[in-house]
Amino acid sequence: MRKYIIAGLLVWLPLAITLWVLNQVLGVVNGVFHSLLGALALVMPASLRDNILGLGNIPGLGVLILALALFLTGMFVANMFGQWWLRQWDKLLSSIPIVKSIYSSVKQVSDTLFSSSGNAFREAVLVQYPREGSWTIAFVTGQPGGEVAQHLPGEHLSLYVPTTPNPTSGFFLMVSRDQVRPLAMSVDEALKYIISMGVVAPAATEPNGRNQPG
Repeated sequence: MRKYIIAGLLVWLPLAITLWVLNQVLGVVNGVFHSLLGALALVMPASLRDNILGLGNIPGLGVLILALALFLTGMFVANMFGQWWLRQWDKLLSSIPIVKSIYSSVKQVSDTLFSSSGNAFREAVLVQYPREGSWTIAFVTGQPGGEVAQHLPGEHLSLYVPTTPNPTSGFFLMVSRDQVRPLAMSVDEALKYIISMGVVAPAATEPNGRNQPG
């Protein structure tokens, strides 16, 4: 009985967790959508108010509208006119006390992480942590800069060491490049390896680029 129960658990557990995560994401999106509809209904005529609020009952409409809004926003800021408006928006938010600290920090991090020309989280490496002789997987986020770089002799890398099984928390390290061993595995494979606590090992890569069975 124990064998069959575990086998059934291995089938349903990944599906249940996937559905739970998707449900949480959809809940957040729908909550934002309902709030926007409520704000819009306040300025609409009474004859249209019920129709506007009724849109919130259509399943999945919030996700579709959000995706469309992101797409249209991306198209708008991809040209010179949109870039000018984006700079004015940044200046406005950067001039508001308290807001400017939060907005500037989040924008700088997001620009670094999601920029197609950036190097953040583009490479997985091996590093000795938390002590010599103990190895873990880390992700290269860039190189130290500013005053910090002036105090570090030689070439160093900025690394993010995620925790297991929750990779959204972790540790920030600055390590000499010669103490880091690059890996051929992708960032996705490295994340699976970390989240699974080493159970799901990626296939080994031969020097010629072919994958060996794990």
